[in-house]
Amino acid sequence: MLNWILAALLVPSVAAPDTGAPDTYLPDRTQVMRVPPELRAQLHEHVVSRSRSEEHRLRLLAEFVFAEEGLALEYENGNTRTVEQAWRSGKVNCLSFSLLFTALAREAGLEAYVQEIDKVLAWYQEEGIVYNSSHVNVGVRTGSQRSTVDVSGGAIIARHRPVAISEDRALAHFYGNRGAELMAAGALEPARIHMVAAITLDPDYATNWSNFGVLHLRGGDIAAAERAYIRALELDPMHAAALFNIVGLYRRNGDAKRTAEFQARLEKAQLADPFHQFLLANEYESRGDYARAVDHYRRAIRLHDKEHRFHFGLARTYLLMGEKRRASRSLSRARALSDDEDRARYQAKLDRLSRGAR
Repeated sequence: MLNWILAALLVPSVAAPDTGAPDTYLPDRTQVMRVPPELRAQLHEHVVSRSRSEEHRLRLLAEFVFAEEGLALEYENGNTRTVEQAWRSGKVNCLSFSLLFTALAREAGLEAYVQEIDKVLAWYQEEGIVYNSSHVNVGVRTGSQRSTVDVSGGAIIARHRPVAISEDRALAHFYGNRGAELMAAGALEPARIHMVAAITLDPDYATNWSNFGVLHLRGGDIAAAERAYIRALELDPMHAAALFNIVGLYRRNGDAKRTAEFQARLEKAQLADPFHQFLLANEYESRGDYARAVDHYRRAIRLHDKEHRFHFGLARTYLLMGEKRRASRSLSRARALSDDEDRARYQAKLDRLSRGAR
């Protein structure tokens, strides 16, 4: 039984060695965003000195961070690093990448800022904790154009477009992520210091308080955990992670009345969440319960009709049920919403499923 949900996203002047574990010290905001002299020199050599316009500079910068002859950054769903640590390790999660790219873009004279997508489909499990992540990427203005740079490619399923956030909010995400990572590693006091820093910078973000409650519960302070969850729900009454956590707390304490009250709120939030419905549909499909899978795929689609993967999941399930006409209709909708690569992949998968069904 999983006991907590953390809602996560995702340094001194010389970066600490990358040991694979999260750092326990608290860097200040200058240290988080610092571009070391060696990296600045590379940036000027490969980008700034070769650019003819802002648009060209942005294109060169994107090539520089991803290309083998540049930084060759690799995505990993791992520790949140400062700009310097990310550069030295060559590994980034979405937040570390966004901080690094924003810092380099500003160094190159571009107007860049971190953007947030508050609700995405990016759940994962690690060390007995379920993580429900928001997502960040980078926005850049060049003349009248606005561009988005995202390390995740098409892997993230989002309901809304990204929104620019303040530097305080971006740094609060950094400290909050590091706090969650430290807590998962068992370093509760460093985790507390980082989470307090996150709340200080962004006290009205419900996720910070929900995670703080998880930390208190791990430390055995049930009353403090309850207060933190309640604060999260005052800020966002339908915050799924906080609702899940407070239901678990009241159930653990044998408080049947409050368990029922918050369970009803949690179920209401889940019914309105297309990502939760999609995950349920996947689970029922994997069990062979295709009728329930169809119900949840269709509910996900009613809530968010523009996501091609929802329609493809429905098409796949219909095909497994032998409902080829309905599968074809759902596939047509998935094709209409997807890019060329996905269209080809969908068709190949459906061809294989069709042969297997025959």
